[in-house]
Amino acid sequence: MTVPLKSVIYNRVPRPDAALIARAAKFGIADLHEGLGEIAGRMYLMSPAMVPIAPGQKVCGPAVTAWNFPGDNLAIHAALYTAQAGDVLVLTNGGGHQGALWGDVACTFARKKGLVGTVVHGATRDVDAIRELGYPVWSTAVSVEHPKKRGPAAVNVPVVVDNVLVEPGDVIVGDSDGVLVIPRDLLEHAVVSAEARAAKEVEFRRRIEEGEVLFDILGMRKVIEDLGIELKDCTWEDDR
Repeated sequence: MTVPLKSVIYNRVPRPDAALIARAAKFGIADLHEGLGEIAGRMYLMSPAMVPIAPGQKVCGPAVTAWNFPGDNLAIHAALYTAQAGDVLVLTNGGGHQGALWGDVACTFARKKGLVGTVVHGATRDVDAIRELGYPVWSTAVSVEHPKKRGPAAVNVPVVVDNVLVEPGDVIVGDSDGVLVIPRDLLEHAVVSAEARAAKEVEFRRRIEEGEVLFDILGMRKVIEDLGIELKDCTWEDDR
């Protein structure tokens, strides 16, 4: 990870395989989170503070990143200018509420340009208008506080968003459960694993409909035995 020493705007983004993005878009973040594995799945999952502005939103696309100085949103305008159709804007000012990073006018332009969503580590405003527009936005705060446009700023550099490293071109997946970042070099692994997991869950649902018990389907009895946990056929009062 190279940290810029001064304001910089990179117009180009390393782009992942479009076919893999299309396959990833079929899944929610739960399947892809599990698909990344125990370590990466946790490292690249944003916190519950990152919530959708409206319910039922979903997004999947490559990241265009914008680092903003607290109280300033100069970088988001440069990011809007450089982004392409299908991209997801990922904006941060360190997570503070000072200076709204995103609002309805920016949403209107982003939708017109074909962008598929915006993730804001900081403040969003005009939330009622954004909901009416139907443009997907996730944010960690809501505040109308006026932003400056003076910089410093950096666009399409690695950024830390809600404690998660996001590099330009990483795949951003969001839904009602939150936001997940999939590094480009882990995208195929996450997708293949999510497809296998989804197929397994289809089988689980079939067995549940046929009357089987989830405890047995998941093999929980053996798990509990292997952990040395006692299953007692009595109440806790009887066992005193």
